[in-house]
This record gives sequence, structure tokens and C-alpha cells, in this order.
Amino acid sequence: MALALRCLRALPSLLHRPSFAMTRGLPRAPRGCPAPLLEGCRQCVQQVLLSRQLATKKAKGKGQSQAKVNISAALVEDIINLEETSGDMQAVIEALKEDFSRNLSIRTSPGALDHITVMTKDGKFPLNQLGQISQKSPQLLIVNMTSFPESTAAAAKAIRESGMNLNPEVDGTVIRVPVPKVTREHRESLAKLAKQSTNKSKEALRKVRSKSITQVKKSKNKVSEDTIWLLEKQIQQMADEAAAEMDKLLAAKTKELLG
Repeated sequence: MALALRCLRALPSLLHRPSFAMTRGLPRAPRGCPAPLLEGCRQCVQQVLLSRQLATKKAKGKGQSQAKVNISAALVEDIINLEETSGDMQAVIEALKEDFSRNLSIRTSPGALDHITVMTKDGKFPLNQLGQISQKSPQLLIVNMTSFPESTAAAAKAIRESGMNLNPEVDGTVIRVPVPKVTREHRESLAKLAKQSTNKSKEALRKVRSKSITQVKKSKNKVSEDTIWLLEKQIQQMADEAAAEMDKLLAAKTKELLG
């Protein structure tokens, strides 16, 4: 008990030292602390969390940038898994990148058709698992459905509805896919689709954020309001950073599409 009290007396002086910096985790325990901060000493943890809040509030003054909250995930793992939240947000970003790469390209090559999903009576399959895709000329792709002739119509439908501005023509078990010339109108259409995809991804991001904040609020009877407030702020910061990355991806894709 005496050692724990000594920790609390030592922390205020540490917080005022220039060398005391908040990084990804919490600072080292002061000398005499009965357990490392990451493992115990709830009083020390609460004191540090409160100091983060006070620093953040002070930074809201006129002309000052708002301090960034960065709580150690290990300290709050019994409230929320911040690493999982970060992973969910990153997954949304990666899905947007994949959508840009597969469906919003100026040039159409055989590889662009590979992962078009075809709905068959046996389930969903990538087009390249059902047919052999080749390029006969710069303006014509061929999909040979000899191995799965019963899926020819479904494959043609999937190509037509892929959002790639393609109009396949079926000839027996062969699907001819004319590649349209790239016009300014087509470029602008793709740029609009990129914007729509980004908006959908941001909506998915907001759902991840809301889900995480809801989970944090469920612990309001177990932890202090300061801790809840800081966690909500951290989750919002993570979402803001993810949204900013999406905006950068959209800007780069729009520049690529419009030239």
C-alpha cells in the first residue's frame, strides 16, 4: 500500500519533466512501483490517462493544435481491442484499393476479368476458374467456357454487370468481349464510380467506428468517464486517419483516370 501511494506522489513530478514523453505506450513505472504499469498499479494508469485528457483539453485553446491521444492497447484490452478496430479499418481501405485496381482501370486486359464473380447453380466462382481468358487483339478479349459450358450465360451476365462498361457477345461456349475505346466520357464515368466507391467505403468505415464506440460505452460502469472519453477520441482519430488515406487514394485514382 505504501509503495502504491509512493507511485501516485511520484507521477505528478514526472508529468512536468520535459523528458516525460507519451509514445505508443505508457511511461516506465516510477522507482518503487510494486508492478509494471502494463501489468498493474491501476492508480498509476488512471493518473496517466487523466493527464492525457488534461493535455488534450488545454490544446483546444485558440491558435493551438489539438493533442493526439495514443493509448496503449494493452492497457484497455479488457474494454476494447484497439488492434482489432485498427485492422477492421485497414481492411476497408484495402477493399477500396482492390476495387480501384480491378474495376476502375483505363486499359482492359485479360487479367482485369479474372476475378469477376460468376453466380452458378453450385455457388459463386471467379471467372478465371470457369473459363480460359485470352486477348485476341487490343480491342477483343475471348473467354472460352468449354470446361463449364452450362455457366456460359451466367459468365456473360457477370461480365456485363461488372461495372467495366463491357458488352459481351456469346457464340456457343465462347464469349467475345469487345474492349471499348477510351473516350473522355468513359474516363469521367470511371472517375464518378471511383468517388461512389470511396463514399461507400467511408460508410463502412463509419460503421466500424460506431461499433467500436458502442463497445467502449458498455464499460462506462466499470471505468472512469475520463477513460471512456479518451478511448472515444482515439477511435475517432483512427477513423479520421483512415478517411484521409481514402481521400488520397481517390485523388490519385482520379488523376490517373482523367489524365
